[in-house]
Amino acid sequence: MRTILSAAALCALAGVAHAHATFEVSEAPVNSTYKAVLRVPHGCEGEATLKVRVRIPEGVIAVKPQPKAGWTLDTVKGPYAQPYTLWGSTVTEGVVEIVWTGELLDEHYDEFVFRGRLTDALPVGEVLYIPTVQECATKAERWIEIPAAGQNADDLAYPAPGVTILPASAQ
Repeated sequence: MRTILSAAALCALAGVAHAHATFEVSEAPVNSTYKAVLRVPHGCEGEATLKVRVRIPEGVIAVKPQPKAGWTLDTVKGPYAQPYTLWGSTVTEGVVEIVWTGELLDEHYDEFVFRGRLTDALPVGEVLYIPTVQECATKAERWIEIPAAGQNADDLAYPAPGVTILPASAQ
């Protein structure tokens, strides 16, 4: 009996220890600039995180990542699926992926920051998921799962971090 209870306690603790990559601020108004502070709570099952990749979804434009001391910063640019208007100009391409390369030990926590414009093409009241991958030496934490209609993100093992799109702010 004691062995069964010990095993059950260990399983419960394992579930609690499994923290997700999340955003510090989990909601933002449509047609505004959003400062995304991505919180990375751990490495890959004991291994240090060596790379953090963030895939920018359609509808988020003019993305600018913040450099991190001790990390190399790269961006991948590409075309948008549709043209957007930004400050009176038409934009058709921009940053579609951000890559930070460095080292974050498993026992440490860190934040990775970028900003971008949440266009009015994004649906108000829905969660915009931003797939993120932590790469380690031999493993990866792939925070890329997006819930299906009617499914809760908390039910997923590796949910993509998300931000709820609110109505436009009154100016």
